Amino acid sequence: MDLTLLESIDDIFNRAAERKGGQAALMLLLGEGNNDRFLTDLSDDRVLSAFTKKVFQSGFVWRVVENKWPDFEESFFGFNIEKILMMPEEMLERKAADPKIIRNFNKVKTIKANAQMMFEEQQNGHSFAEFIANWPSNDIIGLWAYLKKHGARLGGNTGPYALRALGKDTFLLTRDIEAYFRGRDIISGGIQTKGSLAAIQASFNQWQQESDFSLAQLSRLVAYATGDNHIQVESHE
Repeated sequence: MDLTLLESIDDIFNRAAERKGGQAALMLLLGEGNNDRFLTDLSDDRVLSAFTKKVFQSGFVWRVVENKWPDFEESFFGFNIEKILMMPEEMLERKAADPKIIRNFNKVKTIKANAQMMFEEQQNGHSFAEFIANWPSNDIIGLWAYLKKHGARLGGNTGPYALRALGKDTFLLTRDIEAYFRGRDIISGGIQTKGSLAAIQASFNQWQQESDFSLAQLSRLVAYATGDNHIQVESHE
């Protein structure tokens, strides 16, 4: 990777500000940075709920999943880890056939699989929320890899979107983010290859050293400074 091709965060910020109506308007769009310490206040049922919602939203209409979510919560015991793990296979099959939720047995099975992943990490003396909160931001791709390896259907963008929903500071690999790194010749292969992910992580690490922005804010900045993102044009970030 050649980070000499990387722009300074000041240059990216100034270009984004021009597109979004000035620095004050841009700062409002960036919002507050995520603060990982608040993650430790979450109970693990909320973490499993977030994972499950993103699994079901992947490749589906998000609004439909959102509308059905109260029924998901009721059907799966508020995503209580111990109760989920006690569910026999035939109960999962019955629930997967319930029209109150989205009937997709392969995705329903991920609830128990991800509960198992979380339970096993809990045996190390902390909640899964604490485990996520304590993962260093300078290796966020390592956390993505952990979720992909040990979880079910948490690879690709699903895991990162779930982490962002939980409040974990992370960048996202949106179309604008990918376009930026390809346009600067910082990546050339697949976006999810080890080499591409390492180069992108290193870039965000460098930008964090240059600024006080969180990964989420930096991710938005790059998106706003790339492609067709101008005033009143919604970013893909």
